[in-house]
Amino acid sequence: MKTTIDRSSALALLQTYNKEKFHIQHGLTVEGVMRWFAAELGFADEVDYWGIVGLLHDIDYEQYPQQHCLAAPELLRKAGVGEDIIRAVCSHGYGLTVDIKPEHVMEKVLYAVDELTGLIGAAARMRPSGSVQDMEVKSLKKKFKSASFAAGCSREVILAGAEMLGWSLDALMEKTILAMRSCEAAVATEVERLM
Repeated sequence: MKTTIDRSSALALLQTYNKEKFHIQHGLTVEGVMRWFAAELGFADEVDYWGIVGLLHDIDYEQYPQQHCLAAPELLRKAGVGEDIIRAVCSHGYGLTVDIKPEHVMEKVLYAVDELTGLIGAAARMRPSGSVQDMEVKSLKKKFKSASFAAGCSREVILAGAEMLGWSLDALMEKTILAMRSCEAAVATEVERLM
């Protein structure tokens, strides 16, 4: 049985442990991307659920960067968040800080897109438009191949995520760009409202 937390409570919970604009924006972006993938991959009835997992996935990162995905369960349990969401949130740290392997399609998507949204966001900020709306896979791949660009975004995790999903790197990039396009304006508006 899934224990749910509504979206406004999840956002308030994220803001309890995250104050920096970058972390709030990342949470909102991954939420929007997860919602897009849920609809795209045939999980339309779980769009809100996927979104909440995306919103909360880095809940512990700002305050506990050395314990990322290890501190999250306690923070989430204290707020009454269900074990299914906790497992999904923690699975994106697989092979880095935890041994919780992504099993469900939603967990695999989260694992694959978390680092990639960071890379795409950094690449978008370098564009004249400052946006993902005119970004193409070809230009993103050039940034991906440059190890010094957005060096904190793990290429190994992105590649492993694509493999988990059975997709090519190009397919993962294309879908994630489309997902970010779908939520870019709404995320910008909400960040402005919250900060």
